[in-house]
Amino acid sequence: MAEEDGKLVGVIGDEDTVTGFLLAGVGHRTMEGANFLVVKNDTPLSLVEETFNRLTERDDIGIVLINQHIANDIRHVIKNYTQTIPTVLEIPSKDHPYDPEADSIMQRVNLMTGGQM
Repeated sequence: MAEEDGKLVGVIGDEDTVTGFLLAGVGHRTMEGANFLVVKNDTPLSLVEETFNRLTERDDIGIVLINQHIANDIRHVIKNYTQTIPTVLEIPSKDHPYDPEADSIMQRVNLMTGGQM
């Protein structure tokens, strides 16, 4: 993808979250795959981890949005991710509120700034 075209947003989340972002025009599908994953109760964690790794390795992705309750399931993978771009943002879902204390990015920010949650 050319620089002037910008970057895509990747989404890993529950059906409501991903559907909302797809309706907003975030979805992109190519021969290599899609920039989103709908995670259901029977979705294997290995697929979630694989999708996270694939999205964060793509040059055309600028941000990866992931529901926090799903991020908690692959926390070991997210903690090992150290790149700035794509940026990984944990977001709430309809059924799971946001907990800043569980967000590894917020933990890093607080550590660097000496702040408290």
